[in-house]
Order: sequence, then structure tokens, then C-alpha cells
Amino acid sequence: MLNPPFHPRFSRSQRSPAVTKGGTLYYPFWLAAATGVLEKDGFDCLLLDAPARGFARGEVLSRAADFSPDIVVCDTSTPSIYNDAEVAESLKETLPRAFVVLTGTHPTALPEETLALAPRVDAVALGEYDYTLRDLARRLKAGGDPAGVAGLCIRRGGICLRTAPRPLIEDLDELPFVSETYRKHLDIRDYYFAAADYPVVQIISARGCPQRCFFCVYPQTFHGRRFRPRSPENVAAEFAFIAANLPEAREIGLEDDTFTVDRGRARRICELLVGQRNRLKWYTNVRADLEYETLAAMKEAGCRLVTVGFESGSQELLNRMKKGLRLEQSRAFVKNARRAGILVHGCIMVGNPGETRETMAESLRFAKELACDSFQFYPLIVYPGTEAYAWAKAHGYLLTEDYSKWMSPSLSHASPLSLPGISMEEMERFCERAYRSYHFNPRYLARKLVQSALRPSEGRRNLRSARRYAAYLARGLRRRR
Repeated sequence: MLNPPFHPRFSRSQRSPAVTKGGTLYYPFWLAAATGVLEKDGFDCLLLDAPARGFARGEVLSRAADFSPDIVVCDTSTPSIYNDAEVAESLKETLPRAFVVLTGTHPTALPEETLALAPRVDAVALGEYDYTLRDLARRLKAGGDPAGVAGLCIRRGGICLRTAPRPLIEDLDELPFVSETYRKHLDIRDYYFAAADYPVVQIISARGCPQRCFFCVYPQTFHGRRFRPRSPENVAAEFAFIAANLPEAREIGLEDDTFTVDRGRARRICELLVGQRNRLKWYTNVRADLEYETLAAMKEAGCRLVTVGFESGSQELLNRMKKGLRLEQSRAFVKNARRAGILVHGCIMVGNPGETRETMAESLRFAKELACDSFQFYPLIVYPGTEAYAWAKAHGYLLTEDYSKWMSPSLSHASPLSLPGISMEEMERFCERAYRSYHFNPRYLARKLVQSALRPSEGRRNLRSARRYAAYLARGLRRRR
């Protein structure tokens, strides 16, 4: 089970893979979840996270040869897909008898094209692959034909054959805790999220999101738009497991697409965490239509921060991207979060349908008006399999289909998207300027100094974030020289 080597600290598992400005590195939670399923079924697994451990390709090949697996599973992403295909090819050359499988949103959207990049690779596991890999392992162990396993695109007689569709997992409580896999295979000190305390442990409490945002990759390619939650009792039990078995953890990240789709369930999780005297802080992703009562319950249960996609300061653009959100709701949400005592990390995206220089400036003004704890600004990144990608391609806005261009020369987020009157370079420059304009504003810096003085743990987090951003700036300066 491999998160393949690429650039150092390349964060492949996040929704927009890159080497981030703030040094964020996500856990390989989908690989880890599938590893837990395989181990529960009796298979011996080795999970390697090469970007986290700093392993180059030679080290990975050496460890793979020592382990001598029957199946090799390589995660992928759009900006790293050429590299990932080469790594998978190298593993097949090193282990010619192994069945090599690629996973991820990119090969799910483009399985035949992906297999063409890696002629020796045996298959792509499409979409949610936990039980696909389990059933494949069972079938190969029994000497059976992998074509009988649902959820694959395999090579057969010179062509690529898609097997029967794989149903989505209905009972997520059946899955082992992903944190159990972390404890066995990973070092939690390798992972970092700039908006969270360190060390952080990232888990998933539900899959699928019913919202219609036209850009979001996981609901459209991986887990679907039907919300499938773990039970509140199961989620609370994993909090207790982490507290007991990963004592160095200082925060938990609930990396659901939207934690509060079912607000009654969210409040029940909070009740259970309060009842078990949860000691761990946590953050999660929510929508900006959340009311005060749920925010207050989350705060009581240990939530310190929520990440929110405000996306734009233009109502027209929100409507065009199918966000289903009003600017008034965002304003009310930030006031309610502040009242509840929860920090907000906001997200602004530029390059959506109808974007202009005026709407980009409007979004920056809106971000400053909201005055959240932190903000990120990034161009719309159109991933294969999404409505946004189809829109960009249909209108001639996609500059290239060279997927290496989905990452900038600085290894940060990029999208080869050019709109009428606004080039890709202009959008990327705006995001850099907006980030600095927001975070280097004297009033913002004064708030941060007060926060650091009054809350030492936030002060330590602010200092870590500042150091990592300074390192990012230093790397950029060295490249320009």
C-alpha cells in the first residue's frame, strides 16, 4: 500500500494535491482505511508513505522487494499522475509477479487513459476501493480471475475491461478505525495541518456530500453525493481510541467533506464526546449555513476551529458554481462562530464562471470583512471527472491537458485555466497578493499577537505557521535567484 514518492512533502491525499505554502501534509487516509480492511480480513500489509518519510524511489523499490507482496496498490493524484505511473511501472519491473493497482480520483475519472500511461500496470480500482481490494486479494489468493471482482478496470486481451460497478459501502461502522492503521504503520509526527495544533490525527466520520458544488472532486468521482455517516457511537469510540493509544496527539481533524450534513447526528457526537470527557481538540469542515446551537454544541465538545468554503464575495458567482449559499448566511455564520468561541479558517476560490477582476477584488474585500482566523486564496482547480473540468474544456478555457501543469513551478496549487480577460498567471498572482494582503494587514497581525498572548497553544501554532510560510518564501527566493 503505497503513497508514492514525488516531491518532498507532496500532500497527495488532500482535495487539491500540492506542496503547500504552509507545509500541510495530509495523512493517506484512503490508503490507510483500505489497509485496515485488508488486515482485518487476514492479509499481511505494508503501508508506506514516501512523501511523509522522505523516501526516494530507490528506497521504495528496495522495501517492496524485501516485503515481496502479491499485490501492490499505488495512490495517485492529477498533478503527480505521470510520476505515479512511472513508480508503478518500476514496481512491476521489480516485482513482475505482483498484481499492480492504481487508485485515486484521477484514474477513477480516466481509467483507460491512466492505464495507457503505465502499460505494465494490471488494473485501476475505481472510486471507493476498500472492499474492491479485499475482494481482489481473496480472488487472487484462491487463484481466480480478477475480472470477477467488481469495481476494477483491468487489462484483458489487449484492451481495458471495466468489471461490474462496485456498490458504495453502506455500513461504515464495519471499517476498522483508520487511526489503528496509523498507529501500526505511520508516525503521526510526520503530518501537519497549518490551522491545527501539532501533532494532529486526521480521520473521516462520513463519506459522500449531498451539496451540488460543481468543482468538488470527491463527491463527483469517489464517494458520491449521498451522505453515508458512521454512527455517533463509532466516531466517539475512535476519539477514545486515539486518546488512549496515540497520547502525543493534540488535535483530531474530522476531514469529512461536510461534517454537519446531519446536524442531529453532529450534536449527538458532541453529546457523546462531552459524556466521555474528551480531552482532544478537533477541527472539521462545515458549510456557512450552520446555526449557533450546533456551533455551541461543537465548542463544548472540544471543537476549536472549522474550515469553511466561502468561495466568493459575489452572489452571482456563488449561484453559478452551484454553491447553494448566500452572502448573508456567511456573515451570520462568522458572527455565530465567534459567539460560540470557534475559530474559522476560510477559503476563497477565483476563476469560477463569470469571474472578473472586479469580482476577485470583491472576494478579497469580503474576506477582510469576515475577519476569520485565517484565509486561503487559490485558483479554481478543475479536476477530471468534475463538472468544472467539463465546463472549462467545453468553453476552451483549459489551456492544456498536460497534468503536470496542475502544479505550479513553485510546487503549489495551479490550474491551467484561462478565462476571458483573466489569464492563469493573473489569477495565481492575485491569490499570492490576496494571501499577503489579508495576513500581513496590521489589524490582522495585532489580533494574532493578542491571541498568542492570551492563548499560548494558539501562539505556538501561529509561530509554527509563520516559520513554515517563511520557509516557503525562502524557497521561492532561491528559485528566482
